[in-house]
Amino acid sequence: MKTHDIAERYAYRVVWSEEDQEYVGLCAEMPSLSWLEKSQDAALRGIVAAAREVVRDMTKSHEQPPEPLATRRYSGQFKVRIPPRVHRQLALEAAEEKVSLNRLVAAKLTHG
Repeated sequence: MKTHDIAERYAYRVVWSEEDQEYVGLCAEMPSLSWLEKSQDAALRGIVAAAREVVRDMTKSHEQPPEPLATRRYSGQFKVRIPPRVHRQLALEAAEEKVSLNRLVAAKLTHG
């Protein structure tokens, strides 16, 4: 992927900031970057332009810009450390429901 295309694939969102009384544009791949504007559209345009500029600067200085979340590969596995008491409680719940601990936790993560 060409470096100038990377910013187009980043994950952006716009939220209202009560503190600033403006919309704030955010980029998931660059959590320290934000853009404030009076309208949602302007906040989105601003954060995209800011991310493009950061990618351009990083490229000029031979740094690797962040890979877009959308193009990363995920294994579907991650390790979570929990207190033994919670582990025991989940294992008991899984046994009572006659499902594996993995299936129980996946369902809880998916459905809350």
